[in-house]
Amino acid sequence: MDIRAIFMGLSFGILWSSAFTSTRVIVLDAPPLTALVMRFLLSAVLGVLLARAMGQSWRLTRAEWRTVIIFGLCQNALYLGLNWVAMQRVEASAASIIASMLPLLVAAAGALFYGEKLRPMAVTGLLAGFAGVALIMGSRLTDGLDGPGVVMCLIAVVALTAATLVLRGTGGSKNVLMLVALQMAVGAIALLPFSLMFENAGDVVWSWTLVWAFLYTVLGPGLLATFIWFQLVSRIGATRAATFHFLTPFLGVSIAAAFLGERFGPTDLLGALIVAGGILMVQLSKVQTRGPAA
Repeated sequence: MDIRAIFMGLSFGILWSSAFTSTRVIVLDAPPLTALVMRFLLSAVLGVLLARAMGQSWRLTRAEWRTVIIFGLCQNALYLGLNWVAMQRVEASAASIIASMLPLLVAAAGALFYGEKLRPMAVTGLLAGFAGVALIMGSRLTDGLDGPGVVMCLIAVVALTAATLVLRGTGGSKNVLMLVALQMAVGAIALLPFSLMFENAGDVVWSWTLVWAFLYTVLGPGLLATFIWFQLVSRIGATRAATFHFLTPFLGVSIAAAFLGERFGPTDLLGALIVAGGILMVQLSKVQTRGPAA
């Protein structure tokens, strides 16, 4: 792994982790589903234009359409939809810790439902990761963390875990950016009826802070982080690229503390480091299993 790959991985980790903080800013001043539909629509339009400029086609294969629909529904509509609603009630740092369980849940579900063998390092990492999450969530629940909000975040990450398992091994498309853009469009279409039924667009409290948070979420974590991620995967492979997910727990909590003044006590620090270590162990065990060609 060269210096450029490390820089790309760190950039991805920062952008991805910062999404929870910018989302928290948005949902406190705007109806979450309405804002998310607008984000998806803007991202879809920009993504399609960029993809076409790069020579990518919207004439997709059946497998590509399957990827678009499943990820569009599970990742964008369910995962992000539930997270954005939940973050009206749950702090950004708590949401980022729950979301960071994704690599752990994928590894655990792969072993339970697909019979995949886990190396001792991976088993240790799973136990450590879940223990770190329990440490942080237990401490915060006793301090009044919203239970229904936590449940929504948990359902969201389980939905994304299911989609990840179903679509594993379907990568390699030459229309990556087009697929991402169309997934955004699917998310917008799926959430639009719910935003119209349950929310009032007139409830938006306009401010420059809201505008900048929205634009940053669309361009930073939405498009730029996705572009960096696929470039990183092309450079070093999906398995090695996924090791950078270990940054999410610590960075998610740190960014929320820095910009939103959220709590970052000794228990949060210890728990975030334990979760990060667990994720790193799980991902490194995959690298060792697959060898240099991963």
